[in-house]
Amino acid sequence: MLSSPEFWVGVSFVIFLGVLGYFRVHTRVLTSLDDRADRIRKELEEAQRLREEAQAMLAEAQRKQREAEKEAEDILAQAKEEAKLMAAESKKTIEDMIERRREMAEFKIAQAEEQAIKDVRAAATDLAISAAGEVIAQQVKGEKAQKLIDDSIGVLKKRLN
Repeated sequence: MLSSPEFWVGVSFVIFLGVLGYFRVHTRVLTSLDDRADRIRKELEEAQRLREEAQAMLAEAQRKQREAEKEAEDILAQAKEEAKLMAAESKKTIEDMIERRREMAEFKIAQAEEQAIKDVRAAATDLAISAAGEVIAQQVKGEKAQKLIDDSIGVLKKRLN
């Protein structure tokens, strides 16, 4: 048995384990493994915390996106309503402007008619005065005729003006 290599490998293995036990290598290995397990656990906890944070941020981003979409819809609806109001207001303004121009045109036409009537009357009066003057001049002669003509012209001018 002492000459068998397996025996000496076994003895050296037991001595090796004894040396490891004497120097408490097993506690160092276990401590190292425990430390590594703690580090891994902390990393997992950190990863879990980061994941939860990311999910919270995603939920917040989705909420903000929904709010932004709702706000955009509200703004669009308000813009459409304002456009309708502006169109109605513009239509009313145009209708009012057309009505004012129509009234102004009617007023100008009425003024032109009045002026035309005044012009015709003035021309008729002038023609009547001239005709009366000629008739009187042909029928009445002399000094009496001149006095009658002057008096008639004065009276006509007072009545017409």
